[in-house]
Amino acid sequence: MPDDEARPRSPGSSASPGSGASARRVLERLGAAECMELLATGGLGRLIYTGRDGPSALPVMYQIHEGSIVLGTWDPLVDEDLRTGIAHAEYQVAVEADQINPEAREGWFVLAKGAAHHLDTEAERAPIIDTGLEPWIQEIPAHFIRVNPTSIKGNRARRA
Repeated sequence: MPDDEARPRSPGSSASPGSGASARRVLERLGAAECMELLATGGLGRLIYTGRDGPSALPVMYQIHEGSIVLGTWDPLVDEDLRTGIAHAEYQVAVEADQINPEAREGWFVLAKGAAHHLDTEAERAPIIDTGLEPWIQEIPAHFIRVNPTSIKGNRARRA
């Protein structure tokens, strides 16, 4: 059996890695400040929580605002799943964002954990209106959540 056939491959992988695959990579642990800097550009991330049907991870748009992560979601089940029914009690969630270049085998990810605070009043939503978190489909009402990270960590893979 030739060497190529003996090597295990992941499903969907090609026989030869990308052009940058042969360069040595290092893994850097990111501090909280660097994680927040990476998140500062905003974009697409994932809201991770345990809902009525078990663990869930949903795509969300996010922005950093006054040191917290503000999410825009348009799934009504998220609103229902993340309400405790108890005054001032908030669900613990995680927010994940990343920027990955599979061909170069480089990128970063950040995982932040904290309580999900629903922005229900006009006063709470006013500072984040027009930040790019509005629904893409106008018939679907936006739901905004603020997460004040109590834990934030990340990693970066890069060329040595």
